[in-house]
Amino acid sequence: MVEETDVLDNPAVRAYLIRMVGEEGLTLLENFDRKVEKTDEELAEETGINLNAVRNTLYTLYGKRLAQYRREKNQETGWLTYKWTLRLDNLNDALTEDMENAFDKLDARERYEDENDFYICNNCGIVYTFNDALALEFACGCGTQMEHYDNELLLNALKTRVAAIKVTLGKI
Repeated sequence: MVEETDVLDNPAVRAYLIRMVGEEGLTLLENFDRKVEKTDEELAEETGINLNAVRNTLYTLYGKRLAQYRREKNQETGWLTYKWTLRLDNLNDALTEDMENAFDKLDARERYEDENDFYICNNCGIVYTFNDALALEFACGCGTQMEHYDNELLLNALKTRVAAIKVTLGKI
C-alpha cells in the first residue's frame, strides 16, 4: 500500500493523519526524527507545539500502534520518563483496520437503506421508516402529512462507496 520512506508525502496518508491527529499532530510527525527516541517534553520544545497537544497526538498514535514508548525510572526521584518512537511501518495495518470499520458501517447502512421504505415530513425534514410512519398513521408530530421519500440517490452512493472499499480491501 504505502512505503514508509515517503509516507508523509502521500496526500491520502496526510489527509488520514490530519483527520486522526490534526494539523499540529501532522507537524509533530513531520519534525519527529524516526530514528531517535524523544520525550514528549523534548518534542514540545523542538516543535513549539503545546505539551498537552503533543501528548494527545502521541497517545492517539499509540492507540493505532503508530507510536510506541519505553519507560525509564529515575532511581533518585522515582519519576518515570517516557521515550517515544514512531512506528509508521504499522501505517498500512492502521489504514486497513479503519477501512474495515468504515466498510462495516457503510455496508450496514446500505442494507438498511435497501431493505426499508421511507417517508418524510416536508415541514420538519424528519425521515421515517415505513413501519414508524404507519404507526403514526403517516402524520408527523407537527401535524403535517408524510410523503414517500425516494432514497435512491443515497442508496446508489452507498453502493458505489461499498464497492470501492471492497476492491481496495480485496473482498471481491
